[in-house]
Amino acid sequence: MSLVELIAQADERGLATSGLACLDRCVPLSGGDDDMLRPLWASLAEGGDQWRRDWGERVEQARAGFDATGLPEGDASAEGEAAVLAHRMLLAAPAECTADTLRTWADACSVAALQIHRLLDASDDGASSMTAHREGGTQDIPPLVAAELRRQIAILELLSAHGPTGLRQALDLSTEGRRVLRAVVSRRARGRV
Repeated sequence: MSLVELIAQADERGLATSGLACLDRCVPLSGGDDDMLRPLWASLAEGGDQWRRDWGERVEQARAGFDATGLPEGDASAEGEAAVLAHRMLLAAPAECTADTLRTWADACSVAALQIHRLLDASDDGASSMTAHREGGTQDIPPLVAAELRRQIAILELLSAHGPTGLRQALDLSTEGRRVLRAVVSRRARGRV
């Protein structure tokens, strides 16, 4: 199944996890702390509908814990654009847990995360289409974008197959992706010195 199809079929918890995982991999690029989203992950792990009741409050806590003054104003570099996209994902997180709001957010986070990876992929020549990749096309896909696409698909498949018990593995995949992205940014910074 394509990423677009998986997002279309995901339930509310799967959508919240998908969006949160994209955000979790990318928000440290904009100066966010690695642990600032832990309360949201913990909320998703709660049984029943408790996560829905806690979600809005925990989104607000995450926003309050992020210092937007560290964002690079007017920075047209790939890193600057990536930081702004990551911050927008956090700002767009819905306080209300409905299928429609979460699906819109998860979809936007998916696109933003892929765009961030595309911005930071040194081998990207700009010839590929994010829309085509999300719909299952793999032609001309840059390696960093391909890895992010695989992560997004794997997380949605895990949650579809295992429900809330797949959250730990989803968090592990997200943490791995954050390390990869941080290493890419570090390599790019060394290349500019």
